[in-house]
Amino acid sequence: MGLEATMIIVDNSESARNGDYPPSRWEAQTDAATLIFHSKAQANPESAIGLMSMAGPNGPEVLTTLTTNPGKILDGLHRTKTKGQAHLYTAVMIASLALKHRQNKAQRQRIIVFVCSSVGDSQATLVKLAKRMKKNGTSVDVVAFGDLSEENVGKLRAFNENVKGGEGSHLEIVPPGPNLLSDSIVASPILAGEGGGAGAGGAGGEGGEGRAGGAGGDNFEFGVDPSLDPELALVLRMSMEEERERQTREQRQRDEAEGKTALESVPEEGGRGEGEAKAEGEGGAGASGSAKPEEGKKGDGDDDKMDM
Repeated sequence: MGLEATMIIVDNSESARNGDYPPSRWEAQTDAATLIFHSKAQANPESAIGLMSMAGPNGPEVLTTLTTNPGKILDGLHRTKTKGQAHLYTAVMIASLALKHRQNKAQRQRIIVFVCSSVGDSQATLVKLAKRMKKNGTSVDVVAFGDLSEENVGKLRAFNENVKGGEGSHLEIVPPGPNLLSDSIVASPILAGEGGGAGAGGAGGEGGEGRAGGAGGDNFEFGVDPSLDPELALVLRMSMEEERERQTREQRQRDEAEGKTALESVPEEGGRGEGEAKAEGEGGAGASGSAKPEEGKKGDGDDDKMDM
C-alpha cells in the first residue's frame, strides 16, 4: 500500500443510537474506525490518519488532526457524542481542507466517510462535491449502512460515480445482519483491495507466501469469498500469519544449531595444529641431536691440534 494521509469521518447523528448493527451504529463505527487506523498504519508506518465527526451541536468537527498515534484516535472517539443531524457536504469539505495542510505532501489524499443517517444534501450538490474531490486528487470511500432508503443510496451512488478516479473511491453498502460492520469493511475493497491485503503481503517475505498474503479479497486468496464469509476469511488470514511466524522460528533454530556445529569444529582444527607443532618439535629435536655429534667431532679435532 502506498503512503497515505487519511481522514475518517464518522456519523455521530441521532441515527447512530440505533441498535440494528451490533452493538449499535455508533459503536460499530468506533470499532471500524480503529480497525482502519491499524490497517493503514501496518501497511505503511508513515501514513497518517485523522478523525472528524459530521454532526453535533456545532456541526462537523475535527476531532484529531493527522497522526500516527492510535491513542489520539481512541481519545477522539471517546469524546464524541451522538447528537444532531449529519452534514455530509460540509464534513467532506473540512476533511479535504485538513488533508491539504498535511505536512508530508508525498502522502496520497483519502477520505473514508461513514453514513448511517439520511443525507440532507441534494444529489446535484453531492455531484458537484465529487467532481471537486476528483479534481483535487482526493479519493473518497463511502461506507453506507443504517438508512439504506432508495433516495439515500441513489445520492451516494451518484457521488461515487463522479468521484471515481484511477485509484480508490469505493462505495460499500452494508445491510443489517449478524456480522460486525468491521468484518464487512475488512472484506471490502476499502481495505482488502488496498490496505488489508497489502499489509498482509508486506508482513510476508519473498516467495509464494508473500504473494499469497498480498492478494486482495477480490482474488479469493484462500479459496473463500470474503464478502460471503468475512469471519472465515479473517480466521484463515490469521492462521496464515501464525504459520509464517512458526516457520520463521524454526528457521532461526536451524540457523542457531548450524552456528553451534561450526563452533564445535574449531577445537579439531586446533588439535591438528598441535599435532603439527609436535611433529615440528620432534623434527627440531632431531636436528639438534644431529648437530651434537658435529660439535663433538669439532672438539676432537681441536684436541688433536693441541696435541700437535
